[in-house]
Formats: sequence, structure tokens, C-alpha cells
Amino acid sequence: MKDGVNGVALGVFIFFFLAVTVMGFLAARWRRADDEHSLDEWGLGGRSFGTWVTWFLLGGDLYTAYTFVAVPAAVYAAGAAGFFAVPYTILVYPLIFTFLPRLWSVSHKHGYVTTSDFVRGRFGSKGLSLAVAVTGILATMPYIALQLVGIQAVLDVMGVGGGENTNWFVKDLPLLIAFGVLAAYTYSSGLRAPALIAFVKDTLIYIVIAVAIIYIPIKLGGFDEIFKAASDKYTAAGAGGLVPAEAGQWTYATLALGSALALFMYPHSITATLSSRSREVIRRNTTILPLYSLMLGLLALLGFMAIAAGVKVTNGQLAIPQLFENMFPDWFAGVAFAAIGIGALVPAAIMSIAAANLFTRNIYKDFIKPDATPQQETRVSKLVSLLVKVGALVFVLTMDKTVAINFQLLGGIWILQTFPALVGGLFTRWFHRWALLGGWALGMLYGTFAAYGVASPTQKHFGGSSKEIPGIGEIGYIGLTAFVLNVVVSVVLTFALRAFNAPDGVDETSPEDYTADAGDPGVETELPPATAGSTH
Repeated sequence: MKDGVNGVALGVFIFFFLAVTVMGFLAARWRRADDEHSLDEWGLGGRSFGTWVTWFLLGGDLYTAYTFVAVPAAVYAAGAAGFFAVPYTILVYPLIFTFLPRLWSVSHKHGYVTTSDFVRGRFGSKGLSLAVAVTGILATMPYIALQLVGIQAVLDVMGVGGGENTNWFVKDLPLLIAFGVLAAYTYSSGLRAPALIAFVKDTLIYIVIAVAIIYIPIKLGGFDEIFKAASDKYTAAGAGGLVPAEAGQWTYATLALGSALALFMYPHSITATLSSRSREVIRRNTTILPLYSLMLGLLALLGFMAIAAGVKVTNGQLAIPQLFENMFPDWFAGVAFAAIGIGALVPAAIMSIAAANLFTRNIYKDFIKPDATPQQETRVSKLVSLLVKVGALVFVLTMDKTVAINFQLLGGIWILQTFPALVGGLFTRWFHRWALLGGWALGMLYGTFAAYGVASPTQKHFGGSSKEIPGIGEIGYIGLTAFVLNVVVSVVLTFALRAFNAPDGVDETSPEDYTADAGDPGVETELPPATAGSTH
């Protein structure tokens, strides 16, 4: 790390940060609607985004600053096992092609803003809806915190904030400023702000990766030298070279599959999806989003390059920012740091909006104020989006960064347990609402306690997300094991409850709702249900 502040890189970083800040506030005027006081407008951008806006928004949502930092950092530390993110993003797109258009259609038809809205309407169960909402909020909080960790990593490498002995306020002031700006334009512009900024973020990331994948290998003597240096490091460390050991193959495969199933269960993924203006926009996006998987594969190679470049860091999250500072001219390092920094702002904004929408629609309106007006809903959602970001900021500033990472891993285990209720409900009404709630509860309990028992060299609990699979004996992803238990319990309990004629909830949807498009008669004429589920 260079001594002092890298003034040129910092200047470029500040330029782009100011540019996207202005765009964030101007976004309030972009496609302004007649009625701005509704969650459809503030939280979903008026459900008006076309193919390219949705593509950039989803890309900015899913491929975050932490992705930019953590994927190559995992390769830097663990070798090819870090590439699990590439196959899981390949698996996810055929999967979402089957169910996202159905979710968009029924949500557009009934005015659903969140997945919990759909679960409540489909199964007539506020309890199940609450479980999905609480899970979504819990899983999203550490994810937002990790975006701030990404910004902090960039600031550390640029030398901003002083050393470890610097007064805490001075040290964290840059992060506090970034947080304040993010909170302000999200409150003002809602989902339109990250949608507009996502164009800048993704353009910068593509430019940085394209340059890095050509420029850095030339400086390091080519890919032969890069792979040789990486292989030598892993062999010396007893990691078996570039290829993961046979014992790790179950872990690799189950982590990739479980992550693919979980990705579009996150509230921010669904928020970006429901902002689209038509069912066809969703279908198109599932075919072009794999371009980001290509980018991710190239991004992961930066981990090998960091090894070949001799980057030495005690915190693996700093490896790639440090590589950029060491290898690039200062001005282009500033561009790369700006790409990571802006890559944090976009998903953090969407995540806070998604979590706020869940609280407003499925906790505040369902249980606190059922007669809330659209204006009240929007006001509450804006305030909660601020509180969510404050919580994430406190998390980052007061806790060790590894804790944030481990809670994000735990969040992935949790959010996967909503899959049976959401995706199952999109295709069948066979599952009983109480059975789904029982399966969810068991999956959450098993996943949490199993993760609690995983130790690492640096911590006694929550040290990872993989453990021995009961009955198989192989080490696998805890989230997928919990998911299998969840599904088995849901099926068994459904048979039992139906055998005893347990009361079922009222389904407010109809079969044609799941294939309706924006132009179909009646799709846009129904108002969002003011008290949907309150009588079920």
C-alpha cells in the first residue's frame, strides 16, 4: 500500500461519486408520475422500466461491490473453489425463466409489491406472509452492510481516513458521508435513483474488467506466468494446486446449486424484477443477463493476478483494490475504485428499498395499520429505508468485518427457506399454508444451529456455511440441506393436514393471473388491495 493518500485516484473517485450523486437526485424528475405518493412509484419506479433499464438495474442489483471484491478475493485465498459463483449464476437464469414471468404477471394483476404480498394472497395466510417478510429483512441487512464494507475497502487502499490510531470520527468520516448521500437520494428518488445510476456503474465495471484482463497480464508476463504463480502458491499451502481437491467437490456443487436457488429469493432481486413494465421484459432479461456471468468469470481471474503480482494483504477483501493501485496508473486506479464504490451504492439503495417495502406492506399494514393510505405507506417505507441503512452502518462501524461476512452467509441460508412458499405457490396450491410454515421453521432452525456449530481458524461459531450432510457423510452447503428438510416437512405435513381436513386459506388469485401481461384486459384496472388478506 502506498504511503499517504493517493490524491489522483481520490480525485477521480470523488468526481464520479459527485456525478452519480447528482444523477441520484435528478432521478426524482425522471419519468415522474402523476401520483408520486404510492409504493408503486417510489418503491417500484412506477413498474415502468423497459428491457435495458431492467437489465442494468438487475445487473447493478445482483453484481454488487462486494461481488467485485469478494469473488476474486475468494480465488486469491482458496483457488478455483472461489469460481463457484460462475456456475451458480449460469444455473440461475434458466431457473428464473420458469417462474419470474409468472410472479410478475400475478403481482401486476393484484398490485403486489413484495413476495410476501403474493404469499399472503395465494395462501390466505398472514402468518406465512410475515415469516417470508421477516426472513427477507433479516437476510438483507448484512447484505447492505457488506456494500459499505466494499466502499470501506476502497477508501482504505486510497489511504483515506488515516491509520488505525486515528480518531474514529475522522477515520470513518468518508464512509459516513457516502452513507448520508446514499440515504438522501434514495429517500428523495426511490427506485429511480439506482436505476439511473446503474448505467454508470455497469459501464465503469465493464471498462475496468476489459482493461484489467488485457493490461495486467501484459505487465505480469502473460497468463502462463499468472497461472504458474497461483499454482505454486496453492501447492505450497497444501491446497492441491489450481483444481479443488476431491473432498471439496460436494461443497462446491451444493454451494453453487443452493446459491442459485436463493439468489432470486432476496427481496432486492424481486423489487428490481417487479419494476419492469411487461412480462416480456422479464423473459428477455433472463436471456441477456448471462452476459454478467461472463464478466464474473473474468473478474474471478483477478484473484490469480493478485497472487502473480505479489499482493500481500492481511485482509483478503483488500487484495483486488490493492492490485488495482499497484498495477494501474493512479488516474485509472481511481476509475476502478469508483466502479467498486458506485457498485456499492446501487445495490445498497435497492436493498434498503426492498426491506422497507416488506416492513411497510407486510408488517405495518398487515398488523399495525390495516387502513393505511398509499401516502402513509410511502412515508413509512421512506423512513424505514433510512433506518435499515443506519442499522447497516452501525453494523459495519461497530463489528468486525468477518462478522458481517458470516451473517451474510447465514442470510443466504435463511432466504433459501422461502423458496417452497414463493416458487411452489407460483405453480401449485397443493401445499398447505401451515405445512409451509412448519417447513420454513425447521429449515430456519436447522440452518441457524448448523451454521452456529461451524468453526474457522479465526472464530468459534458461524465460521462458514458448509457442514457434513446427515445420512450422506459428505461436506455440503448447509442452506441446501436445510432446504431439503424444509421441502420434506412441507410435503409430509401437507398430507397430514389435508387428511385431517385442516382449514385452508382463501386464494385470491386465479389461473389466468399467472400468464397475464400489461396489455391484457383488466390487468391494469385493479387497484392494489387495501386490506388484502385481512379477512382470510
